[in-house]
Amino acid sequence: MATVTATSDRVSSGPVGGGLPRKLVYYSLLTLFALFFLLPLVWMFVTAIKPFAEWVTPNWIPKNPTLQNFRDIFVDPTLPVRRWFFNSLAISILTTVLTLAVDAVAAYAYARMEFRGRNLLFGLLLATLVMPGIMFLVPNFLTVARLGWLGTYQGVIAPGLAGVFGVFFLRQFFQGIPKELEEAALIDGAGIWTTFLRVVLPLASGALATLGIITFMAAWNEFLWALLILGNEREMLTLPVGLATLQGQYNFDYGKLMAGAAVTTLPVLILYIFLQRYIVQSVAMTGLKG
Repeated sequence: MATVTATSDRVSSGPVGGGLPRKLVYYSLLTLFALFFLLPLVWMFVTAIKPFAEWVTPNWIPKNPTLQNFRDIFVDPTLPVRRWFFNSLAISILTTVLTLAVDAVAAYAYARMEFRGRNLLFGLLLATLVMPGIMFLVPNFLTVARLGWLGTYQGVIAPGLAGVFGVFFLRQFFQGIPKELEEAALIDGAGIWTTFLRVVLPLASGALATLGIITFMAAWNEFLWALLILGNEREMLTLPVGLATLQGQYNFDYGKLMAGAAVTTLPVLILYIFLQRYIVQSVAMTGLKG
């Protein structure tokens, strides 16, 4: 009996011992890939703290690091970076909140409600996903212009609220939630809005957080549309558009440009670090926590 137990222990411990070198290889490769993708960010931050004399020097460790570039972009009266920053923050937050509200309601309707032409309409919406976004640039611009929203924040926010990807993403998640939970709420006297707000949305917190991160990043990094709508209003520019003014035709202020890029990147990095678990959760879950 002791011999059988010892043999079974050796057999069970074999795959674990053999799997350790394989894990080391996997983690080593993942670390290399991570470093490869982090190199541009590291170079950006390194360049941002370099003095003027070291901008063209290909050294990863500045000899005389300084924060003067950051001071310049926040103190220079000709560069309203703080205003641009808060413009981008306000637009991104409003876009994210409103997009989540619109997409969640539309996705729940497509996932649970029965109405004539539902599948056909949803198929037409999905067909727009394969179209390049540049195709909608002129129609959206003409619509915003006729509404008198050129040079306004609502002109930047409104066209992107009904995102087809968000509707598709949330619909797939809502369909994974057992209908029995909603039926139980309806039996207890809850209406459809109460069921949606108190039963469905809490279960979809991971998916909502994931879509929120994607939407916030897209709104924060938006350049072309914001440039078209706000291009003539310097004080109303977003941070990406405002930083583009630091590039002249014949000269580049690399220090200020990289400092501004660092300021632009930090909020997104911080947001992702704190909310990355929701992305994993939304992929791993099917509507219920195990």
